[in-house]
Amino acid sequence: MFNRDQYINSPIEIENELLFLLKKDQVKSVFDIGACEAEDSIRYSLLFPNATIYAFEPRTDNIAIGKESIKKYERKNIVLENIALSNANGVAEFFLSEGRPQDAGNEEWDFGNKSSSLLPPSEEMKKHTSWLKFDKRIEVQTLRLQDYVSSKSISEIDFAHIDVQGAELMVLEGAGDFLNKIKLIWMEVEAVELYRNQPLKNDMEEFMKKNNFVNVLDTVNAVAGDQLYVNTSYFEPTSIKAFKKTFKTQTLKAKIRSFFKK
Repeated sequence: MFNRDQYINSPIEIENELLFLLKKDQVKSVFDIGACEAEDSIRYSLLFPNATIYAFEPRTDNIAIGKESIKKYERKNIVLENIALSNANGVAEFFLSEGRPQDAGNEEWDFGNKSSSLLPPSEEMKKHTSWLKFDKRIEVQTLRLQDYVSSKSISEIDFAHIDVQGAELMVLEGAGDFLNKIKLIWMEVEAVELYRNQPLKNDMEEFMKKNNFVNVLDTVNAVAGDQLYVNTSYFEPTSIKAFKKTFKTQTLKAKIRSFFKK
């Protein structure tokens, strides 16, 4: 039975990649944007014990669960903010997701609360997740990333995980000039329009390239996935090349092992 504790205690999807690029004990600032119930925030706080984890989540029900988990795991290095980072300061409409797939069985996992967005769902969304419902809307506080870091006197971000359901570009736009002070960005990217008028893979890649980021890992399939970007202001071409060579080889080995297990 899959549950929250099992997830928190499982390896981070890109743990090896992060430890290759960053010096674990020197990581000071991690941003978990779209933190949901703060499960990933806790995992990052465990991986980078000397860092402060800034977690942003607009849903108050998720915030309440996140606080309980943070207390349970005694993670004192997490700052949990009930804010939606965006490209403007103010108040915005937020579309709440709910639901549970029929084949979920008895898993103790809230499948439905992880797709809420500042953007309304599209008709394409229904084709891929017919069980997911968006019947409720709330108003949430929005804030630009650039203004947040300024208020906290944060000089740079070692790693940012952005999972905001189609609104990733809005978060990046809200970073303004501070975008140049983010070393690594791991974010969700869609190949099809799951949310109305959202930027797609090509749009995100063009934006990141213009801002001197290089895509070093891509898991986007025909629908969605994630991309890891490194800031060329912090990483030399030789280290980027070494990263790509190392993890291309590891991916190939994983595929070979998977083949022989069939």
